[in-house]
Amino acid sequence: MLDVQRAVRMVRARASEWKVDPKRIGVWGFSAGGHLASTAVTHFDDGKADAEDPVERASCRPDFGVLVYPVIMLDKPYTHQGSKRNLLGDRVNDAALVEDLSTAYRVTEKTPPCFLVHSTTDAVVPPEHSIEFYLALRKAKVPAELHIWEQAPHGFGLGNDKNPPLKAWPDRLVDWLKVRGVLK
Repeated sequence: MLDVQRAVRMVRARASEWKVDPKRIGVWGFSAGGHLASTAVTHFDDGKADAEDPVERASCRPDFGVLVYPVIMLDKPYTHQGSKRNLLGDRVNDAALVEDLSTAYRVTEKTPPCFLVHSTTDAVVPPEHSIEFYLALRKAKVPAELHIWEQAPHGFGLGNDKNPPLKAWPDRLVDWLKVRGVLK
């Protein structure tokens, strides 16, 4: 998480040098990386105004998140236990940490807009993870879009040739990014 926060700060702090828009910086993650992306959009700050390092003065809040079959909840019957162990190590029974890293609980009105993709038949990370996050975004009135395909295994990436409709989800993401003003 600290690396993602530093990366967002770095891009924002050096945006003019790198000729990027500092208001169009997002995070994107798949599966456990989806958890990392969901953590970035729910655990952020506005920067440390008094920091000696100019990069640390920049906000680490992403402007949008793309979460693809993300691990979100660590306290539900459908929790992916391997991810929970990998994230928490010997602290798997630390209730406060489990709640803090169950990122749907951390959604607020300041959470950036998110695009979520999942499948009904994901046997590794069930779609309830994306559904919980989407509902939390909706409750906080954060713009969000959720796509759940009926048939696709976990790890479908950008789509596959055996499922032509699934190959369309990156196009839906492009549409969403255009509507959000991220892409021109």
